[in-house]
Parts: sequence; structure tokens; C-alpha cells
Amino acid sequence: MSSLDDARKGISTCYTDCVPDRSGREEDRQSLRAEQVRQTRAALVAAGRRLFGQDGFAGTSVEDLAREARVTTGALYHHFPNKTALFETVLEGVHAELLKASHRAAAGASDELEALSLGFEAFLDGVLEPHVQQILVTDGPAVLGLARFTELDERYAFAEIVAALQAATAAGSLSVPSAPCWPDSRKASPPEQLPHRLPTRCGLVVRSGG
Repeated sequence: MSSLDDARKGISTCYTDCVPDRSGREEDRQSLRAEQVRQTRAALVAAGRRLFGQDGFAGTSVEDLAREARVTTGALYHHFPNKTALFETVLEGVHAELLKASHRAAAGASDELEALSLGFEAFLDGVLEPHVQQILVTDGPAVLGLARFTELDERYAFAEIVAALQAATAAGSLSVPSAPCWPDSRKASPPEQLPHRLPTRCGLVVRSGG
């Protein structure tokens, strides 16, 4: 073997094999970045929950929210286009908490009618909390507009209420009259298509199972 061959033995000719594998590190960086984004958003929502509930929408500025969340106003605008968008997210969270409380209360019911009663009681008890009143009752319709507020309300609560009413009706403990309280009794719809204002417009007839 020539001296040239001997020299080549000492030279590393690997290329791709010798390049450090940074794919794992890149995934770690992306995961860390995603976690930071999640934490920043959560901090902003928590700040909105505290300040909107305490001082109201009008009494809370973008600077207040950023300061409470310990982020910059630029970070706030990165996650939410404006203060109203953050408020809407907060309102959805409050509404979801009330529905969860209703579910927990209804889980201990002995029958479908009691489940309705306990669920509504828990919901109303939650609404009596001052910070919930401020966000959900006082500011919700005013800030978002009645149409958007109703859309969000029905998105989360309407299907749950209809399901509970249907369960109670199927059990024979609840009766919803048909005509004459339909808008047009000749076009009466099945229960799942009832307008959401029907219970307040027509009233519910409750009878005991015994």
C-alpha cells in the first residue's frame, strides 16, 4: 500500500454521517415554543377573567390586561386582534364553567326532572356570583351585541337544555304543550326543532310521575 493510501486512512471522508442530528433539538424547540404560546394565551385569558369580572369591560384597558398577564401589549395583540376578542374568549370560558357545574349538580339526581331542577339551580347560583354577573349578564350582550351573545349562548347551552327536556319528557315527568303556543300550529315542529324561546313563551307543564 502506498504512502498516499496510508495518509487517506487518517482522513475522515464521512459527510452526512458525521453531521450532528439536530432533528430532536428542533422538535424540542418547537415544543417549547408551543408551550410558551399556550402559557401566554392562558395568562391573558386569566387576566381578562379577573379584570373583566372585577372592573367590567369598559373599566379595563389593554394596558391593564397586559400588565396583569405580565406580557407586552404586542403579545396580547399577537393572540387576540382586540380587547373584544379576548372578552369573548373569557365569556365562553365562564359559560363553560357554569355548564360543568350544572352537569355535576344534575349527576346526583334521582330522576330526569330532578336533574333539570338541580342543573338549573346550579347554573343560576353561579350567575349570582358578582364577577360572573359582570361578564355574562351585564357586559356580554352589550359588548358582543345581542345576536352574537345569543349565538354563543345557544352554541353551548341550547343542545344541553333540549336533551334534558327530551329525557324528562320521555320519562313521562314533563309535558310541553303543542298548539296553540306554536307560532303556526299548522306547521308544528318536532321537539328537537322547537324555537329556543318556546319554554318562556308557552311555559312548561310539569306533572309528577306518581
